[in-house]
Amino acid sequence: MLPARYAPLLFGFILSGLMSLLVSGVSTLQTVGFQPAVLSLWLGAWLTAWLLAFPVVLLIAPLTRRVVQSLVRPTEGEARPR
Repeated sequence: MLPARYAPLLFGFILSGLMSLLVSGVSTLQTVGFQPAVLSLWLGAWLTAWLLAFPVVLLIAPLTRRVVQSLVRPTEGEARPR
């Protein structure tokens, strides 16, 4: 188990991996269709996308949190997160 301080990093790693897997899979299938090489093409596209997605997720997560906080209001008795 990792210490709790690694939670944001692990969250970004898993989220970027799953999202890039899904998006690259859809894009690869739309581009080449079902053919024998689709799996290897998909994996290559996924690894490339994940290498880009992971650092981007880590960089934009704080900005995204601030945007979300500005778009929602706290429930009664709850302080607005910083």
